[in-house]
Amino acid sequence: MAYATLEDLKGRLDWTLDADEERIALAALDDASAHAAHYGRDWAEASVPRMVRTLVLKACKRYLSNPDGYTQSRAGDETLAWNDSAGENAGTVYFTDEEIKLLAGLAGRRAGLYTAGVTAWQSVRRPVTAGLVPVENGWKGFPLYADETEPW
Repeated sequence: MAYATLEDLKGRLDWTLDADEERIALAALDDASAHAAHYGRDWAEASVPRMVRTLVLKACKRYLSNPDGYTQSRAGDETLAWNDSAGENAGTVYFTDEEIKLLAGLAGRRAGLYTAGVTAWQSVRRPVTAGLVPVENGWKGFPLYADETEPW
């Protein structure tokens, strides 16, 4: 259920994958697609939006380029380092916070303010159906009470 193909991913890399890297890349495509479905929605493979495909490929390329999630490396003293920008996602296929927001937006889930129509009290007259006994032939119901506040 990958939203992108291995050939699409190979086109974005600047090296040729060996057999082990291809196996890892296929797993990464599956993982990134599962994350995209989780943060967005479960799109059909044939109709996945192009931007979702792009985000999946971007996450896979980020992972394959730096599978251990290093953020600093020195050749002379053999220093490797991680920082908190990737956090627990270092060394995994992941989407950034901005990519997650974009996936949610592509799925139609928008965060933020919503509008709701409001009216002043009793400024809109609606037909009153509460307190009416239903009658046949679709006529207006018979009142259960003498008026809206006092029973018979």
